[in-house]
Amino acid sequence: MKTTAVCILACILSAVAQAQAPEQKNDTIIVELARTSRVIFTIRDRSDIQQLKHYNFNQLFHDVLTKLEANDTSALVRNDTAHSTDSEEVYWTRKGDSRYDENGNPREGGTYSDGGSYSDGEHEHVDIHIDVHGRRWGRTWQSTNFDVGINNYMSDGSFSDASNEKYAVRPWGSWYVGVWSTQRSRVGRNFFLEWALGLSWYNFKFQDDDVLITETDDGVTFTAADIPDATYKKSKLSASYIMASFIPMIDLDDNDQRTRVWEGGSAFRIGIGPYIGYRIGSHSKLVYSVDGDREKDKERNNFYLNNLRYGARLQIGFHSTDLFFNYDINKLFTDGKGPDLNAFSFGVIF
Repeated sequence: MKTTAVCILACILSAVAQAQAPEQKNDTIIVELARTSRVIFTIRDRSDIQQLKHYNFNQLFHDVLTKLEANDTSALVRNDTAHSTDSEEVYWTRKGDSRYDENGNPREGGTYSDGGSYSDGEHEHVDIHIDVHGRRWGRTWQSTNFDVGINNYMSDGSFSDASNEKYAVRPWGSWYVGVWSTQRSRVGRNFFLEWALGLSWYNFKFQDDDVLITETDDGVTFTAADIPDATYKKSKLSASYIMASFIPMIDLDDNDQRTRVWEGGSAFRIGIGPYIGYRIGSHSKLVYSVDGDREKDKERNNFYLNNLRYGARLQIGFHSTDLFFNYDINKLFTDGKGPDLNAFSFGVIF
């Protein structure tokens, strides 16, 4: 269905681009479908092209075909249209319906029921009603999106491994994951607001596999574990947050719905805005083996991690790729209880 809609739009735009005559004239595009079906577009005003870009053709075709199948209709004519500020309601009926003449004009007489059916005393006919949505200012679309990337932290503008600190992070393996329910509202031609609620996970995998995280009254410490005959495999600190974000976006693709990686956009888009999160869990994990037996020490604690994290988020996309960059303005640990670190993450939006 999506392929059909794309083909139709491509044909429309191609036909308009190739038309060179200065006078206003009708452009007719015929798209052959399946074995015996076709879709015909007649465009009297080329300015309609921009509005057609924002029609949900997938839903339109689905509704039309469903109603055609349910009513066993071999042919339809448009007989009435009602306009509102944000949509166009189109009414169709069967050709040959006694309510209309051969030109699709309504006849006088007959009665109507609340359900939209018409009776002339001999036959009963039912209207097929399709609500075709065009551009709607302020309309909101929902999507589920995933952040997948890498996280790390900095201290005074430098990475922790530059000073050989025990809490230095190994970039590969320090995965950042986020799941968002994103709402996207149009507030201008190419201007949108995206606000979202979601969950995110920090996973800081330490450069040294023997890092032992200990919480004391004085703060959190990072030391080398001392387990007899142990071969260390992995050490990491993880934290999960419930999140909220608010990102104003400029999207030159002018698309109401948020572009997905697998859908492919055709233009540049960028946005930056704030986010805030509340920590709902955290734990450390030390993985090692003794005499060939794999062991895993996992401790759930707060480790003096700040309960809140807040910062700025940059989203940038081109064609079918969208990237994100998050920077926490506040510190990862409570002041005086841990290293002075600002966390950040970056990756791909799916």
